[in-house]
Amino acid sequence: MGILAWIVFGLIVGLIARWIVPGEAPGGVLGDIIVGIVGALLGGWLYGLFGHVGVTGFNLPSMLCALIGAIVLLWIIRAIRGRPAV
Repeated sequence: MGILAWIVFGLIVGLIARWIVPGEAPGGVLGDIIVGIVGALLGGWLYGLFGHVGVTGFNLPSMLCALIGAIVLLWIIRAIRGRPAV
């Protein structure tokens, strides 16, 4: 995939992950893109641990893989940041 496809892919996956995982989103739209792209990398790595192929292009199985990675990444980010002080 080209860089533009990765950005669009990351934005879509990041928005869906932010919608699924409740709480404050880190960084707005740019944060969603980064969470989506890093989530795709993390999801591909996690799928590889179980002997499956990770992100292979702009298709539904790759979106699912990236979405799982993005959800895990958001949980990690929220666990590290903790609860915000009110």
